[in-house]
Amino acid sequence: MEKQKLYMRTQLPPSVNAAYKNRHQEGQKGRALTEIAQNWKLMTGYAAKAIARQEGWTMPEPDQKIILEVTAFWPDLRRRDMNNLHKLLCDALEGVLYPDDKMVLVRDMDFSLDRKCPRLELCLYLKDD
Repeated sequence: MEKQKLYMRTQLPPSVNAAYKNRHQEGQKGRALTEIAQNWKLMTGYAAKAIARQEGWTMPEPDQKIILEVTAFWPDLRRRDMNNLHKLLCDALEGVLYPDDKMVLVRDMDFSLDRKCPRLELCLYLKDD
């Protein structure tokens, strides 16, 4: 039987510097998502939900590991770190394509330049044990 796989594209998330802000209110310290990051997360979640419904993706069991393969297409030649994509991306897909992002194993597959259409291309599937 062939593995269930889900392919999707999404816009590049905001950079880590643009995605998080320091929070110092009423004695609370920490980091919070900026408005641009909240919007990206929301729109990516909506897109993932539509693709999952269209492709018949079924939510895995909570203890099932998920492989998330990521290919990035950058808009320019500036130096970027693929690892900085993981947190916001995994959070955006949590509760939509899998129950908990702690079970996601992210694999950075490749990166390239595409000035006309910068994006992430994703492939999700269940890990065989």
